[in-house]
Amino acid sequence: MTALAETEPLAVLSRSQRAAWERDGFLVLEDFVPEAACDSLIHRSVELLDAFDPGSVQSVFSTKNQSRTTDSYFLGSGYDIRFFFEEEAFDEAGRLKQDKALSINKFGHAQHDLDPVFSAFSRQPRLAALAHDLGLADPRLMQSMYIFKQPFIGGEVVCHQDSTFLYTEPMTVTGFWFALQDATLENGCLWALPGGHRLGLKKLFRRQGDTVRMDILDETPFPEFTGTAPYVPLEVKKGTLVVLHGLLPHLSGPNRSPRSRHAYTLHVVDGTADYPADNWLQRPDAHPARGFD
Repeated sequence: MTALAETEPLAVLSRSQRAAWERDGFLVLEDFVPEAACDSLIHRSVELLDAFDPGSVQSVFSTKNQSRTTDSYFLGSGYDIRFFFEEEAFDEAGRLKQDKALSINKFGHAQHDLDPVFSAFSRQPRLAALAHDLGLADPRLMQSMYIFKQPFIGGEVVCHQDSTFLYTEPMTVTGFWFALQDATLENGCLWALPGGHRLGLKKLFRRQGDTVRMDILDETPFPEFTGTAPYVPLEVKKGTLVVLHGLLPHLSGPNRSPRSRHAYTLHVVDGTADYPADNWLQRPDAHPARGFD
């Protein structure tokens, strides 16, 4: 994404915010959505979860070993709404240790297209204007995730770059992370590495038919995470939007607190860029990724 010309108008961002985006690789936009809109999405997530019958499905989501936990149920979720459990949700016999509503890690990855409540939230005009401010000429909504970060068992998300999992040439992946509840150090807020988007892509998650592999592109590790600099915690209030560059290293700790940390994430790509066929998330030819209209 190239810098905007000095004369090009910005609809949402100020010039200083645009400069901060280019410097840090992330932005924190407080009060981007009203609390009532957050509550509406939370309410709809409860309805969808109530209707979900796990049956024999025990698909677990983990960022610690993505290849090990990726299965056909996950790979088929590019144009569906599917639910994925926390790693710590099951006992040794494979039974849920607590109620279903407290066991799900997330659901995705196409509720922004398939559910009217999520579609309306995802396609608000101000968000479309923001995407253009960030330099996306033809923004397309590729993926959505509702993340529960459950009390006591909310899983850690290890340091990663979104472009590892959604890749375009040139790189245009941009994440919109909405805090639907307050995110704090205690319940597993995001942490980001300012300027880390200039380090280059480290890994690439590739699809091979019904399997996946993780290719190492650069063996130089991210700085070790110790809970201090150079990483910064993004403790944010309900209604905040955190914008993440696809190359920005970021993470979140486990949630051992009694309070959940619900969040909704959209990943947007530029339709003018190439979206390789070995991206794990593939849409049916009849249902390509749509824009904000």
